[in-house]
Amino acid sequence: MESVKKYSGRLFTLEVLGILIGLVFLVPFYFVIVNSLKTFPELAASTAKLPSSLYLDNYTKVWTIMKFPSAFMNSLIITVLSNVGLVLISSMAAYRMVRKSSKFNNLVFIAFVAAMVIPFQSIMIPLVRVASQVGLMDSKIGLIICYFGFGVSLNVFLFHGFIKSIPLEIEESATVDGCSPYGVFWRIVFPLLKPMSTTIIILNSLWIWNDYLLPSLVLNSPELRTIPLATFSFFGQYTKQWDLALAGLTLGVLPIVIFFLAMQRHIVEGITAGSVKG
Repeated sequence: MESVKKYSGRLFTLEVLGILIGLVFLVPFYFVIVNSLKTFPELAASTAKLPSSLYLDNYTKVWTIMKFPSAFMNSLIITVLSNVGLVLISSMAAYRMVRKSSKFNNLVFIAFVAAMVIPFQSIMIPLVRVASQVGLMDSKIGLIICYFGFGVSLNVFLFHGFIKSIPLEIEESATVDGCSPYGVFWRIVFPLLKPMSTTIIILNSLWIWNDYLLPSLVLNSPELRTIPLATFSFFGQYTKQWDLALAGLTLGVLPIVIFFLAMQRHIVEGITAGSVKG
């Protein structure tokens, strides 16, 4: 009876409040999906009403206009390669800073943490100048290298805290058994970083897949456009094709939403593992 009283009181109120907050966050998805299935006159008449009939021509037009398969592959390649590089670079850098503590490494770590608070807008003009001088403009590799620079700070910070929670005795035992320093990291430490690596990959994917500003500065050729750049083509100086743009947004967001829903439990596992070990 005591448990029933607890559920019928405070816990029930919190559940209702959570459901209401969840519905508020789902409202933008409702407007995007519902209006993407309307004709432009119907959309202009009312954005809140359900469509009188499912108008799927918007999606067929968007698929052709955006060259969606090409834009999808560009976004996929950039996101995957950026994630691989960021995880490898950040994990190795954080491991070195934690296990070889020195004044220099502490200063480097402080510099990484300080870089997290620098807004991108304040350095985007110098970035374009540097990228053009070293030949990184208008190439997927150049954009990926730029993502390395902007993403490594947060990733190093997260890996740094997680590596501290790994017992040093595990590495000492591997060294006694004849494992080299590289073997200790790749065979012992790196597999233990899986919960945090998965969390970082998910966070980076959400950021890189939906990013518009950095690709718009680096990529100029139409064949290199990512999904956000391709979607922006529906917004002109004098006209805005909202019916097509919303269909394009739905197609662009759908893959990353599916990825997030499939991997969200790993975020909880990564955060929980780090908190328990710490």
